[in-house]
Amino acid sequence: MRLQPGVLGERWGGTEVWGGGIKVALTDTAVRNAKPKPKPYKIADAGGMYVLVAPSGAKYWRWKYRFAGREKVLAIGVYPITKLADARVVRDAARRQLTEGGDPSAARKAHRVAARVRGKNTFEALAREWHGKMVHAWSPGHADKVLASLADNVFQELGSRPIDEITPLELLATLRKMERRNALEQARKVKQRCGMIFRYAVAIGRAERDPSQDLRGALKTRKVRHYPSIPFSELPALLDAIDQSGAALQTRLAIEALLYCFVRTNELRGARWDEFDFDAATWRIPPERMKMAEQHIVPLSRQAVAVFKQLGKINGAGSLVFPNQVDHSRPMSENTILFAIHDAGFKGRMCGHGFRHLASTTLNEVGWPPDVIERQLSHSDTNQVRRAYNAAQYLPERRRMMQAWADLVDAARDGAKVIPGRFGKAA
Repeated sequence: MRLQPGVLGERWGGTEVWGGGIKVALTDTAVRNAKPKPKPYKIADAGGMYVLVAPSGAKYWRWKYRFAGREKVLAIGVYPITKLADARVVRDAARRQLTEGGDPSAARKAHRVAARVRGKNTFEALAREWHGKMVHAWSPGHADKVLASLADNVFQELGSRPIDEITPLELLATLRKMERRNALEQARKVKQRCGMIFRYAVAIGRAERDPSQDLRGALKTRKVRHYPSIPFSELPALLDAIDQSGAALQTRLAIEALLYCFVRTNELRGARWDEFDFDAATWRIPPERMKMAEQHIVPLSRQAVAVFKQLGKINGAGSLVFPNQVDHSRPMSENTILFAIHDAGFKGRMCGHGFRHLASTTLNEVGWPPDVIERQLSHSDTNQVRRAYNAAQYLPERRRMMQAWADLVDAARDGAKVIPGRFGKAA
């Protein structure tokens, strides 16, 4: 495009040298009053900057310069969003960059790329990416809870922040808001999930460290909930009281199964017949029904097999081992076992979860290895590599322990006393 005479000139000594004489530098009024023409045209300012007026009436600031022997043009902005004074500030900064040996256009492109990367490097973007990687290992309900906890408590405060710029104090301030609502357990879980997101970002090169590690001990801790549990010496009295209480057969057998298998009550209530292999004396609870979303294997003692086979005679026609007596498509109520224990006279002293504590305490006392007990309780292992092999870990030892436990329970019913150190054998 050829320049129009008297339109584009050069800056010299504070004035513009135009084709038809000398004129002062470009003014904002001149830019505002410039009218569109059938073809684009330029109105010069100084030092190579000009405004390009398009036939549509749009006005674009441009700066022409040379780098490495080539003529180049830098887009500065659009008038009137970018005023004349603002355009000159950008031009002067670009000229300094050029003087220092840099290419302003290349620097602008690199800045835009970095901005796009930062947009993908926010905490929320990385959190959702991490969630997408983990979701296959969780139940749908748990996956929804994890994302909701972050959306409700973290994204508004930290979601748009570049993940590699978040400081421990910023994260702590966000967690403190949950503390002030007395949501202490939620704050603990959210901190744990944030830590996993930060570590994921470190692993893929999007952050350098996990700031949650600096917050150890900074949050309030909730009071540990202790489930009531009787000592082993009172177990025979409890079982006799339940037998005499008039509880339904299914309820009494559920308590027997809970005693022999010491799973969580929700895991027992949701048991399905297709999870059992009586020939192999094994109950495999699928990940979607486990607290830690990992398959759990329960070796069945002879006594446990007998309990479940008796249940099969009354409930074997359906898919659930413990169906609700009103709606057989649903499991029995979560309060059924608890109320039966209350009716037996042990209210406040024992609950369904208490059978896990009872088994754990007694098996530790009689000498079974803690690792074997913990694995059978399906307690989480913080080591990610070991967790991958947890389902069958210590399985031979666990099978022997579960049979020894059932024998110990039966011996206690008959009045025998447990002698610590005898590995589950009763006197």
